[in-house]
Amino acid sequence: MKKTHLIILSLFSFICLSFTGDKTEKADIHTIVRIKQEGFTNSKVMESLFQLSDCNGPRLTGSTGMKNAELWAKKRLEEWGLTNVAIEPWGGFGKGWETQKNYIAITAPYYQSLIAIPKAWTPGTNGQINASAILVKIDSIQDMAKYATKLKDKIIVLQPNNNENKINFTADAKRLTEEELTKIVTDPHLDEGIASTNAKPATAVAKPNLRKLIDSFLLSEGALAVLSGGRGTMGTLFTSNGASRSWDAKPVLPELEMGAEHLNRLVRLLDAGKEVVLEMDIRNTFITTDSIENNVVAEIPGTDPKLKNELVILGGHMDSWHGATGVTDNGAGTVVAMEAIRILKALDIKPRRTIRIILWSGEEQGLLGSRAYVKNHFADRLTMELKPDHEKVSAYFNLDNGAGKIRGIYLQGNDELRPLFETWMQPFNDIGATAVTIRNTGSTDHISFDEVGIPGFQFLQDPLDYGTRTHHTNMDTYERVNTNDLMQASIIMASFVYHTAMRDEKLPRKPLPVIIKK
Repeated sequence: MKKTHLIILSLFSFICLSFTGDKTEKADIHTIVRIKQEGFTNSKVMESLFQLSDCNGPRLTGSTGMKNAELWAKKRLEEWGLTNVAIEPWGGFGKGWETQKNYIAITAPYYQSLIAIPKAWTPGTNGQINASAILVKIDSIQDMAKYATKLKDKIIVLQPNNNENKINFTADAKRLTEEELTKIVTDPHLDEGIASTNAKPATAVAKPNLRKLIDSFLLSEGALAVLSGGRGTMGTLFTSNGASRSWDAKPVLPELEMGAEHLNRLVRLLDAGKEVVLEMDIRNTFITTDSIENNVVAEIPGTDPKLKNELVILGGHMDSWHGATGVTDNGAGTVVAMEAIRILKALDIKPRRTIRIILWSGEEQGLLGSRAYVKNHFADRLTMELKPDHEKVSAYFNLDNGAGKIRGIYLQGNDELRPLFETWMQPFNDIGATAVTIRNTGSTDHISFDEVGIPGFQFLQDPLDYGTRTHHTNMDTYERVNTNDLMQASIIMASFVYHTAMRDEKLPRKPLPVIIKK
């Protein structure tokens, strides 16, 4: 009977191992405890965030703020004792741009200052201007004719497509519920109503870029400036660019994006036939002395004679938009990556592989910094021509979905990693991180690695008010973060990086992308 029980118990144990993941490679709980202790009791993450955001200000790629932030990050990483710290150029970018003065007010029928932000890469007003406003609605090329000869020396108020702002009865900020996490973890092929992968894409009809034509028309008619609207309410406005950063960009008028409530007031007054007079003083500067942009790089060297030339990379993008100080996009991700590597250095971890942190620039303009770095060091995504160091990277870990705590990680389609990542995530279940999902996520720097066959991962985060209040807005400030969330994220990132650096083998890779030559 005892022998039978042993056989049954052995079979049961085998079945459990088969269904509960890879238990042959356990998480290093002793080191995780040390990481948690350092990360929760001696955190430097909020101090770093203050220095990066409040002290350096907006960090549009090519701006003075971005250059200052690079110098700050380099100095801080050196102070922490990292090696091979460098500001590494990645290539040309175009003209830099920054705002040095931004003032606009309505002066008739009464005086009040207005909420507005210059669109990036648009010019200034060359001093204060005072002029009447005119409401312009152009939905087609034919609409331009009715405004001919009527716009000279006027400030243009572009009619928004929808100026009805309804009361919002849902919270701006939220955390992911257990139900939502369960859905995220579910294979996307089981989603109801998922489109067939064999479905024929709709044929796109080429249309002229109407906005570029409008810009040229307004300039040729002698208008002075443009006010336009976008998403955002209650003083929040989402910023963007209004012109090209290229050296041969066509000239445009000064343009401000305006808070919805303030723009709509101007629209109502003008629609009612009231005279509206505005005064503006916008000073925007183009930086043309240096078109080369950079990433900031630093390392903890590997110690294993056979593995020290292999790499585990972590990072986030340091550049931001210009409407605020770029805290949730992506100051938070930047300082979490910095804090993760600081924790490992403070604990005097001796990683088998080299751990490298990279803080990117140019992410907001199309992952420019990370794609250039990957091309320069690892592979060309367009030709899939691989460099020798391509084989040396075990993984890249990224944080760039706001300031919310980590709730899990995206496998980016690499199902072979599920048992391992579930094992590494389990010690953090009690602080909210549980989800390991096969799903892909995009639009940030891990894509630069994933698209050339190097394992690249973005952590799954609580959204908080990222999509409603802070992402690319004038409210992306220090106040929009939670200290405990950033400490939690730093600890989890440090642990994933540590375990990747210490295991016998590199992380499993997906098949290399296939380039189809046309």
